[in-house]
Amino acid sequence: MNRAPLPLLGIVAGLVALVGVATLRPDGQETTTLELAAPLPVERTTLTCPRPTDAESATTWYSAVTPPTGGTRFDEGSAALLPAPEYRQELDEPADEENAEDGEENAEEPAEGAADEPAEPVIELAEPGVPVTVRVDETGAPALAGTAEQLLAPGWTVQQTTAVESGEGQGLLGTSCQVPDTEFWFAGASAAEDRHDYVHVTNPDEAATVVDIEIYGAQGELAAEHGQGITVPGRSSVAVRLSTLLSDAEPGLAIHVAARSGRIGAQVEVVDEALGTDWLPPVTAPTADTVVLPGIPAGVRAARLSVFAPGDEDLSLEVGLAGPGGTITPAGHETVAAHAGTVTTVDLGDLTQGEASSLVLTRAAGSGAGPVIASLQVVAGEEGERESAFIPATAPVDERASIAGNTTSGTRLSFLALEESVEVEVSYSAGADGGEPVEETHTIDPGTTVTITPELADTEGNYAVTIRPAGGGGTLYAARTLLVDRDGTTTFTTQTLPDDRSTVSVPETGPDLSMLID
Repeated sequence: MNRAPLPLLGIVAGLVALVGVATLRPDGQETTTLELAAPLPVERTTLTCPRPTDAESATTWYSAVTPPTGGTRFDEGSAALLPAPEYRQELDEPADEENAEDGEENAEEPAEGAADEPAEPVIELAEPGVPVTVRVDETGAPALAGTAEQLLAPGWTVQQTTAVESGEGQGLLGTSCQVPDTEFWFAGASAAEDRHDYVHVTNPDEAATVVDIEIYGAQGELAAEHGQGITVPGRSSVAVRLSTLLSDAEPGLAIHVAARSGRIGAQVEVVDEALGTDWLPPVTAPTADTVVLPGIPAGVRAARLSVFAPGDEDLSLEVGLAGPGGTITPAGHETVAAHAGTVTTVDLGDLTQGEASSLVLTRAAGSGAGPVIASLQVVAGEEGERESAFIPATAPVDERASIAGNTTSGTRLSFLALEESVEVEVSYSAGADGGEPVEETHTIDPGTTVTITPELADTEGNYAVTIRPAGGGGTLYAARTLLVDRDGTTTFTTQTLPDDRSTVSVPETGPDLSMLID
């Protein structure tokens, strides 16, 4: 007869004695061994910021903040962004898999321009709730990457805003520094003759990675062999001009940027000879049945919608325009059809009639079930002084969203509620140069876009905004527009506000010895 060793029998007997009451139930019911605890604040957050435009007349401001968060078990923390120097790789030859692996090994050396000694932080935080702003005037400033830990990790937010005073691409560029991921989707890029778009990729980690850029147009995927196997060394960035990847000028493009290993940040810099410059952010909600592009600013006089269907099924989307008075179906633009694997571009013209609004795309009955990649280019200003910004499809605010870099005279907050009304708590931090926090509560009716202009008389310097859904059953979407007066001309940039993912659900585990019971 086989016998188990005595020590093992002792361990099993002890464990059964400890949990036998919970495991061996006479009614045969299974025990629950895995439960989700209440969400806990995250303890580490990484961000990447793309290299600012290299225009000689550009000035960039970085504004950082971590909103106060209850429930954290830490009394201190750190948060800093450091330079991620640009790495220049020749794109004359496409990299095959073997060369790509060699590139990863060779890229362990510091990128061009990287210092031998540890780099000094460009911007860092000392405590939650207190924003910090840094101005950078140097031409050729690098991309940034960094990490916030412990007390300063939950909801760490950094805004990068650049003003270009003259020359090609003059205007205002703005973007929220992003949490790195393995892949990103963009819609609304272009390689037309009057557009100069750059794909910026930042690697925040020590190990090198290899990135592939796939490009799609109105006829499907385009040959872009030089976009394959692009090496991005650790703690560095790469900027690739989109037109160098294609043999012909191509408007209306969708882009897929994916890392073969590790994680990256990716954004598209758009320079339009007629419509100025801004960042094209990635789509953050590609799989929803209802696709929302919130925060079209008041005063917009033209809009262009780009929709890409990356799956195997054709899509049909019903178009809704949610303004201050409710949601309507715009005449002449009731639906948008996108064939599988192709980009559809629709010129919406003066769709909003100058009113602040949001675009809502709903999957029509009988439509395909694939992902939806959508972005909206909005244009404001008179002929010769026009400027544009981009609004990607974005995720809703579940628990909290934050945005830094707000100004006392040029900030507009935009809220959209779907299905039902939503009560929103809006918290304004003290300014970077002084003031006190302020809190407000607003009710957003279903199907409407509400614009709020903060009035903060005692706030000095840039400040941060934190929003929280506080009541009602609707789904909340949000965006922020910055307005800057430049020689009598108003320039603008718009950023969406998805959830800041400041908490995470940690499972609670319990003992389960059912595997030992025959």
